[in-house]
Amino acid sequence: MTNPMFSRRQALIAGAALPFAPALMSTPARAAADLQGASMPTFNRFKLGAFEVTALLVGTRTVEKPTEIFGLNADPAEFAAASAAAFLPTDKAQFFFTPTLVNTGAELVLFDTGLSAEGTTAALAAAGITPDQIDTVVITHMHGDHIGGLMANGAPTFANARYVTGSIENNHWAGAANEGYDAMVRPLTDKMTFLDDGGSVASGITAMAAFGHSPGHMVYMLESDGANLVITADTANHFVWSLDYPDWEVRFDADKAAAAATRRALFGMIAADKLPFIGYHMPFPALGYVEANDSGFRYVPASYQMMLNG
Repeated sequence: MTNPMFSRRQALIAGAALPFAPALMSTPARAAADLQGASMPTFNRFKLGAFEVTALLVGTRTVEKPTEIFGLNADPAEFAAASAAAFLPTDKAQFFFTPTLVNTGAELVLFDTGLSAEGTTAALAAAGITPDQIDTVVITHMHGDHIGGLMANGAPTFANARYVTGSIENNHWAGAANEGYDAMVRPLTDKMTFLDDGGSVASGITAMAAFGHSPGHMVYMLESDGANLVITADTANHFVWSLDYPDWEVRFDADKAAAAATRRALFGMIAADKLPFIGYHMPFPALGYVEANDSGFRYVPASYQMMLNG
């Protein structure tokens, strides 16, 4: 049996379309616009109390065979299931490299310097900052993707800066044969301050020991007007394979057991206190939260929370 309402609706739609049909048929085809290619912002800036925090995307690349990097001790079937549940492939992954710039109102503090001076200064320029404006450079640890922007053509990239890093981290690399340290860090050691757990970079910026990923890996707590954020550096290197499964081993972790223990302790604190954090290798803009779950932690990317800070 025909539905009278449906028939009437069809008739109305058909009737409404008829006056426009000739015009539509006579309109010449337009040439398609050129494809522009994928794009991604290079900085994300927000308020944290009286501070202004800017995450800088200084590089991103696709990496093949992530199972040779993450979940080294994981059951392959469990790794595949966890990846599928997060809508992730297992044959490739996207890496992000995200230094953080903090304007305290008194100084500009840059945490880590990326893979190269070119990438980091380009991201700073997009954010309206020149290298000579940087007052302090903090190195969370001395892997190449964190110290690669310290020097350019044999000269300091940040000519007016003082430098801060962990004493244990520096002592380890200073005593080892390492071309990256010799080229990027050693020329600057006379301008460096060395911190231990609880040391202060500046008012409202405190060092926290987070060893394991490297011998003296440090993270930093920001506090301004009662607002907090943790710069977690490389404590977790992937938002699923390191956070959901903190005991899964990562190839780049120097002491894998210590790194796993640090992940559980640090992100346990972040989850309990509901703190935002910036992770150096989290998907850009690298800002989010975690909540505890049965196996570890669930990453919750920030949405508009920081926009409400004025």
